[in-house]
Amino acid sequence: MKIGVCIKQVPDTAAKISVNGDGSGIVEEGIKFVMSPYDEYAVEEALLTKEKISGSEVVAFSVGPKRVQEALRSALAMGCDQAVHINTEGQDSIDALATAKALASQVTSQGVGLLFTGKQAADHDHAQVSQMLAELLTWPHVTVVSKFELNGETGAKVERDVEGGSKQVWEVEFPAVLAANKGLNEPRYASLKGIMQAKKKPMNEVPVADAVEGPDALNAKVKLENFRVPPARKAGKVFKDDPKAAAKEVARLLREEAKVI
Repeated sequence: MKIGVCIKQVPDTAAKISVNGDGSGIVEEGIKFVMSPYDEYAVEEALLTKEKISGSEVVAFSVGPKRVQEALRSALAMGCDQAVHINTEGQDSIDALATAKALASQVTSQGVGLLFTGKQAADHDHAQVSQMLAELLTWPHVTVVSKFELNGETGAKVERDVEGGSKQVWEVEFPAVLAANKGLNEPRYASLKGIMQAKKKPMNEVPVADAVEGPDALNAKVKLENFRVPPARKAGKVFKDDPKAAAKEVARLLREEAKVI
């Protein structure tokens, strides 16, 4: 079986982000880009599944400019067998639907029978591509997956987190798309041997215009604009009075200044 995993390259969550002059996006110069954290869980689960299904291989997919190949090489270093880079270099930013269309075409052409994704990306936080991808492929989809258990080689039983700390258990038949949540597993670190091997593993580069059909396929239905950095947090107040006096002052400020009670 071919197992696929979709990843996205995002700014490092520890990076200091600044907005460009016209508010159309962020300043990318000097920022370290990494694999989106939820996608690391997806890669790990794909590799664990490969170990359980004899003769299987893992293909990593990603959409983005040339720099995205760094994230794909990280997936290869973790243990993926090959990668597909859908190159958007020079293309205006594409939205979630166009991304899903591009991924769906390559997932289909690669003959993938089981696909893992992260539940959402750490930059835009939209949580849309995985569901759209499943719809385009007409495959069953389960998101926020926190436990995955193979049911033979034709299906799986998965556990997903829901509000209130509850769990749901679903059974799916392959092919299927599963979106990983934090806690699904413990992503492995790439070994030195894996990093060296990743340099020799195949990476197929496909122009995004060749990955989708139709003249309007890449026209974004959703455009992001007017990016702004959140206002700086005001300095906190420290109360050094006795507890009773401090509690009364806090209550007064919450009522009269913050107006939240």
